[in-house]
Amino acid sequence: MDYRILLREENEAVRERLELSLDRIRSIKEEDARLPYGLYFKRTAGFLGMIRELLTARGIGEKELPESWEKFSLEELSDWNHRLYEDILPENYGESFANPDYAADCLGKEFGPLLSFLYTELRGCIVYAFEMRLEYIAILCETFLEVYNLFTQAWEEENETPREQAVRDALYWYVSDYVDLHLPWRIREGLDPALSFAADIIMDSDLTDLRYLYQYGEYVSDSERRLAAFMASLPEETIEKMAHTYTEGYRRGFEVMGRDLSKKKTVVVEYQLGFERMIRRAVEQFRSLGLEPVCYRAAVESLNRRSNGKRGYYGTSANRQYDYDHRYDSALYMGNAFKERKLSILKTAYEEYKDLAAMCAGPAVVETFGEEEFEPVNKKTAFSLNDHQQELTLSYATASRQIVNQYMPGDEISFTIIAFPRPEIGSDFEEIFKETIRINTLDYDTYQKIQQTLIDALDQAEYVRITGREGNETNLTVHLHTLNDPSRETNFENCVSDVNIPLGEVFTSPVLEGTKGLLHVKEVYVREYLFKDLRLEFEDGRVTEFSCGNFDSGKELVKQVILNGHSWLPLGEFAIGTNTAAYAMAKKYNIGSKLPILIAEKTGPHFAVGDTCYSFAEDSPMYNPDGKEVIARDNEISLLRKEDMSRAYFSCHTDITIPYNELGDITAVKADGSEILLIQAGRFVLPGTEELNRAL
Repeated sequence: MDYRILLREENEAVRERLELSLDRIRSIKEEDARLPYGLYFKRTAGFLGMIRELLTARGIGEKELPESWEKFSLEELSDWNHRLYEDILPENYGESFANPDYAADCLGKEFGPLLSFLYTELRGCIVYAFEMRLEYIAILCETFLEVYNLFTQAWEEENETPREQAVRDALYWYVSDYVDLHLPWRIREGLDPALSFAADIIMDSDLTDLRYLYQYGEYVSDSERRLAAFMASLPEETIEKMAHTYTEGYRRGFEVMGRDLSKKKTVVVEYQLGFERMIRRAVEQFRSLGLEPVCYRAAVESLNRRSNGKRGYYGTSANRQYDYDHRYDSALYMGNAFKERKLSILKTAYEEYKDLAAMCAGPAVVETFGEEEFEPVNKKTAFSLNDHQQELTLSYATASRQIVNQYMPGDEISFTIIAFPRPEIGSDFEEIFKETIRINTLDYDTYQKIQQTLIDALDQAEYVRITGREGNETNLTVHLHTLNDPSRETNFENCVSDVNIPLGEVFTSPVLEGTKGLLHVKEVYVREYLFKDLRLEFEDGRVTEFSCGNFDSGKELVKQVILNGHSWLPLGEFAIGTNTAAYAMAKKYNIGSKLPILIAEKTGPHFAVGDTCYSFAEDSPMYNPDGKEVIARDNEISLLRKEDMSRAYFSCHTDITIPYNELGDITAVKADGSEILLIQAGRFVLPGTEELNRAL
């Protein structure tokens, strides 16, 4: 069914209500409103007037787009896109009410952050207008009018402002009252293929006509246009190869984990704008496997936004500082009651959509890399979580993961992730892109054999010692599980090209007791942040100290981004990356710091803090191609799930890689003290693995 038909009844029910709100908002521009607040309300009313224009241009409620929109030129669509986003673009952000600093300067420290939050929420109307979500727009317009009325009432009573708490309450209840609307829809759009807004764009558009990019409502930068044009120029066989690597990795993930893909009916396709030609071919291949695509947008409202990174489909950020400023807007309303209400609604939503959840096979993700380095500014005017709110947020993450696992058990689903460069990576973009395709399609059998040689040596060890060189001060001891039957058991998974593409690593969940020392990396890119001189100290497998050498508040950013808000995390994974070809590519084009974790983790040993790779699926047997069971699926923390689930998981897993040029030695140490040298001065020296040095 056409998703517009699904929404027609809902939209018709709210249309009159929306029109009344928009009429009232239009009149604000002509009203006498006291400065400085009048400037905010008039400017924001102007933005909502533009949303009204957009709704008219989009022909909301009609099955077919109006002729006027269909005939807009590329230049006209680009102008529309610029108008919608120009207020938050870096060159204009200094005088935008979305900027909490500017809002606080103009409106005061009490009301500035509150009204900046409101304006940021209102900016979600852009994508709601494209998706035909009229009820969402109506709710936001009514909330805006409610706040405006608080001010006009105060002025009528000869007060300068209303009570701050009255405005704060209005915003709190806007979020709290509509959790039962926004959250269930969020769950549904991540499960229901009938909500085909993005899938229709992918499958029905002329992808050689770049106007299709403007049908999403996302900000469209030169990067999306260049990427889409480049994708359109590639031969069909290249597109086929890219898509097949992606979908075959997904299929193999189910195969190697012994899970039945035939029971599933949908796959969640996550991507960034510009990749539609590859995604279209991938959708066709997924359908041949019996899977319909589910495509959902990265959340724009604070209720569902992620503080670290985006999930779903999305375009280039119009302004990364804007995203950073509003990453903790939930501080406005997060409390015990709100957390419990949100969990209750989440549970109810999954119960409602349990049949859809049971049919979902999991996500297939296309990541990108190459973005320009970003050093955020921490603003005192931006909302931030206090200690109690951080605890509540982390508690919610753990509890929500448990709910999701009830309806989508970890041992019944899988995933795959693949990454490609963006044009911002530099003048060698096209060469790097083609080289990345090669990296993503290295020979499966060759690496499987080499990695098995490493595993055979590592399985003899009690612990592994890792050291750095060339200014890298790493000196770390990682303890391994005891194998009761080495002929049938192994500690390390032989990871080739399935769920994590490209291939090239062997990994384990270490024993925490006895795991200790310093992990040091001179440069590492985590999410969108380049950390320099990153240091993590471990004692009994737990992070005890952490710091980095850049950013004004480096320690705090390490806590936010790498530790995901926790004061400590366990070492959830130790791995040895074997994809020396990826390392050579990074060195040739000088893009080592720009590689995503997905690729970077294959270019040396890497260490993940947080949950193990087997979280919520520890009791499901896992076997290597040689038939041995991977028994290292738990550690001392994850085992706590048998007593108290809330203490067993952290809902994060952050990888940090030591590149070969900083790597000293990796030595497997047996119980009797004898040693097996695997890597020496960044080179593979274990017999049977020397082939990996050819690319170095």
